[in-house]
Amino acid sequence: MLDYHLHLWPHERADTWLSVDQVAAYCDAAAAHGVTQLALTEHLHRFREITDLLGPFWEHEDDPPAVRQRMGEYFEHHARSDLDSYVELCVEAKSQGLPVVVGLEVDYYRGQMDRVADLLAQYPFDVLIGSVHWIGAWQLDWYDDTVMAAQWDVREVDRCWDDYTERLCELAATGAVDVLAHPDLVKVYGRVPDAPEEWWDRMAEAAGTAGISAEVSSAGWFKPVGEQYPALGLLERFAAKGVTFTTASDAHRVERVAARSADLRELLVGAGVDSLATYAARRRVVVPIGPSP
Repeated sequence: MLDYHLHLWPHERADTWLSVDQVAAYCDAAAAHGVTQLALTEHLHRFREITDLLGPFWEHEDDPPAVRQRMGEYFEHHARSDLDSYVELCVEAKSQGLPVVVGLEVDYYRGQMDRVADLLAQYPFDVLIGSVHWIGAWQLDWYDDTVMAAQWDVREVDRCWDDYTERLCELAATGAVDVLAHPDLVKVYGRVPDAPEEWWDRMAEAAGTAGISAEVSSAGWFKPVGEQYPALGLLERFAAKGVTFTTASDAHRVERVAARSADLRELLVGAGVDSLATYAARRRVVVPIGPSP
C-alpha cells in the first residue's frame, strides 16, 4: 500500500519547518499500517514562488468582496515558505534511504497551468498530484470558515458540481499533474446532487482520456461528508475506464499518516482493483496492491 498524499505542516500553522526527522517519523507511522512508500506532497500554494509567479489572482474574480478578501488573507497566511528548501528536504530524505518520493500538491490555476508547469519543470519531482480547491476566489472545501462555508447556502448545488467538474477535467487534460487528488472533493461539505452520475461520468472520461491516475483517499471519512474520496460509483467508473490508482491519507500530522489504509485496500479489492500506481521522475510504475497488513 501507498500513502501518496502527505503534508508536513498543519493548515493552521503559518510558520513552517523542515526536518528529515519528521519525515522519518511519517515513514515509521506508515510502516505500522503496512504502507511501504510515501509521497511528500506539500501544497504549492504554501510557497512564495507561486504568488510571485501568478500574483493575487483572486482579485480579478467576480466573487463577492468578502470572499475575495478572505482568499487574500488565506494566501497571506500560507504562502510563506521556500520551494527550493522544501524540495531539498525531500531529496535529502530520499537520499538517506527513507521510502519517500518527491512530490507536490498542485492547485488548478485556470488559464495559468502552462506557467505553473514551466515552474515545476525546474525541480526533480517524482509525482505531482493535482487538486481543485477553489472556483474563482471561493475555496469550496474551507468548510470551517464562516465566509467560505456560507457560499454553499447561496449557490445551487448542481452548478457547484458543474463548475468543479469542468475545472477537474481541464486540469486532467493539461498534463501538468500525474494524479487527481481527492477527485470528488466538491462533496466535502455533504452537498451532493440527487443523481451525481453525470458528473462522475465526466470525471472518469476525463481521467481515462488523459491517462492520469486517481487517488483513493481516506481523508473524506474525517470530513463532514463522512465518505472516502472517490465515492464508490466514481471509483468503479474510473476502473472501467482503465484508470490507475494511488492510495492516500492527506495527513497534515503524524497521527493521521496512513489512516484507514486497510479500509482503502478492502475498498479497492472489492471493486476489482489489484494494482497501484507508483511514480519515479514522473513516470508511472504499476505494482501489485499487496497483501492485507
